[in-house]
Amino acid sequence: MSVQDPAKTREPGLVTVVAASAAGTAFEWYDFFIFGSLAAVIAKHFYTGVSEATGFILALATFAVGFFVRPLGALVFGHIGDRKGRKGAFLVTISLMGVATFAIGFLPTYEQIGMAAPLALIALRVLQGFALGGEYGGAAIYVAEHAPVKKRGGLTGWIQTSAALGLIGALVVILITRKTLGEEAFQAWGWRIPFWVSMGLLLISLWMRVKLGESPAFKKLEAEEGAVARAPFAESFLRWRNLRLVLIVLFGIMMAQGAVWYAAFFYSQFFLEKVLKVEAATVNELMIAATLASAVLYVFFGWLSDKIGRKPVMLFGMILATVAFFPAFKAITAAANPALAEAQAQAPVVVHADPATCSVQFDPVGKAVFASSCDIAKSVLTNAGVSYSNAPLAPGETASVSVGDRMVLSREGGGLDGAALKALKAEVEVDIRSALAEAGYPEKADPARIDFQRLFALMMIFVVAATALYGPQAAALVELFPTRIRYTAMSLPYNIGTGWFGGFLPAAAFAMVAASGNIYFGLWYPVAITAVAVLVNIAFLPETKGRDLDRIET
Repeated sequence: MSVQDPAKTREPGLVTVVAASAAGTAFEWYDFFIFGSLAAVIAKHFYTGVSEATGFILALATFAVGFFVRPLGALVFGHIGDRKGRKGAFLVTISLMGVATFAIGFLPTYEQIGMAAPLALIALRVLQGFALGGEYGGAAIYVAEHAPVKKRGGLTGWIQTSAALGLIGALVVILITRKTLGEEAFQAWGWRIPFWVSMGLLLISLWMRVKLGESPAFKKLEAEEGAVARAPFAESFLRWRNLRLVLIVLFGIMMAQGAVWYAAFFYSQFFLEKVLKVEAATVNELMIAATLASAVLYVFFGWLSDKIGRKPVMLFGMILATVAFFPAFKAITAAANPALAEAQAQAPVVVHADPATCSVQFDPVGKAVFASSCDIAKSVLTNAGVSYSNAPLAPGETASVSVGDRMVLSREGGGLDGAALKALKAEVEVDIRSALAEAGYPEKADPARIDFQRLFALMMIFVVAATALYGPQAAALVELFPTRIRYTAMSLPYNIGTGWFGGFLPAAAFAMVAASGNIYFGLWYPVAITAVAVLVNIAFLPETKGRDLDRIET
């Protein structure tokens, strides 16, 4: 009796399991999302010496670096989780994430230590991504293996909600810090505070998770001799019946989830702030409202999948996003910056230039000169967030920019030294921006003209799509794979899909905009990815609702 009672007291209840798992995951998402939400500020401190557009793309690329290493974290912690247990794996992931995030708040800037600053930032982003690669799989599996079969979708929906809670936490802390310090102080040093706050959240999350025991399914696996996988990698990826499921999950669910979710909650944020020039605090408030609404929808769609199945709910989210991307983003422009939408319609901008003299407006190493008359004109328009089309000129002709009926001649900067080229670019910029202002192109969105109700309604289209796809996802992934390889097999496609297809979306889409001159061109990235996933999902993904989670083999 004395031996059994302590064990019983240590056995967590279902509420404790869900709360501790979701809270820890929310903390890790908070850590990860701080960086994405502060990309514009971070660009100014760690990527000086390059153009404004390039610095922003580099900051987004640094954000994406964390996603690049997530599959490696998935493999390492997936192996630990399948061999040694779920609990130990996600205690390590949360600790690594917290230490890395806290350290970012103390990093010296480029002005202080030069190139060592962005390199140190990238190194900490790598550590964050490595840790997050093992987090989601452990939390989702842990909850699912405790949940009653008929409530599995709804209860694992709380793990999906943790992403919303993490994003809300990040945005709220950033907004409060901005309002308290003022924008000038926030830009100078206050951006560090949200990173420092993470240490307190880490201690709370660790305290909650330490009290948890091992999952019932893994305990049962340990009790059966030879049931625990000795080689999770080989079983997951070298046996066709398991590898086939991994590929279906990647191409039929996860790459769409990455594209849809990051377009809804990150690219839309960058689009509003960087392209449409909406005030950063206003964007934060809007994203908080949309994310709060999403928190309820994850659980709702998880619950709905318990009733009608995982597959139809996820397909609905994919199809809605695919058909809505282009029309909704164009409507967002009209709602958030109507002056810009009106100017684009009434006075379209065209760059007239010899195509051979035009470069892609992206310089990842800060060495491109952009001295041709075409490059100078396009760099001004890209930094201004103005969409333009191209018209060819004969070889040797100097580029020009037409803004409606007004024509502005650019200048050739080839052969000029740095100071002279900078002065020349400044002169061209004054001329082009003057023409833009005369045609009604605003430097910033006018807060008085923002249609907040319409803007929020448009954002909710993407929120519904993202939550319908993401809400049932944890239950579907856990149900697809057998207990002995579940952590490894589901974590890898999840982190490739979310990490690579989703994490690279903001940087890739914005680079596509900078390269093409069309502010909507970057949307082809999520549209193409999601359309492919719809076809794979319909053709190959089985329905999993109600499957036994204690099975050892596929």
